[in-house]
Amino acid sequence: MPIGAIEGDALVLTKPIGTQVAVNTFQWINIEERWSRISDVISREQLERAFDISAMSMERLNRKAAQLMWKHGAHAATDITGFGVLGHAEALARNQSESVSFVIHTLPVIRCMAKVDAKLENLFSLVKGRSSETSGGLLICLPKESVAAFCSEIYEAEGWPAFVVGTVVSGDRSASIAADVEIKEV
Repeated sequence: MPIGAIEGDALVLTKPIGTQVAVNTFQWINIEERWSRISDVISREQLERAFDISAMSMERLNRKAAQLMWKHGAHAATDITGFGVLGHAEALARNQSESVSFVIHTLPVIRCMAKVDAKLENLFSLVKGRSSETSGGLLICLPKESVAAFCSEIYEAEGWPAFVVGTVVSGDRSASIAADVEIKEV
């Protein structure tokens, strides 16, 4: 199962990224020296909301996504945790039977976390795909024809969307973030 990605598969991510940024910077709210580093790009209320979304995301298990990936004929999958979305995509791509590569063209990011990380001079490497995630989602290689049903069913079951974030292409068992990656705030 984890080695069967084929050219043309869609890469689907079941949770947004940005939990590390939200959780770490949330701790700065009452530390003026740190808060002042980001307060011009995010309000306290926005950061509290980002923290809440992160906590809700971390509370969600990947069980339903795992069940649905089997139902919809997933060719490969991995969880997204300490090495970030790109690090885990690289590890998954290296182990494929076919000579394929993963191109990530969209990053679903918890609202405001990309601009917070940018303000911190990419301290967390969020848009580079290297930010650690706690209880992150699954990155799943799905046949294109299964994506709509998978995304619909996971939303129906959990009330949270899954995101098409990339494509499996012919390649050298590598993974990359597209130069013109779309940051989709959620």
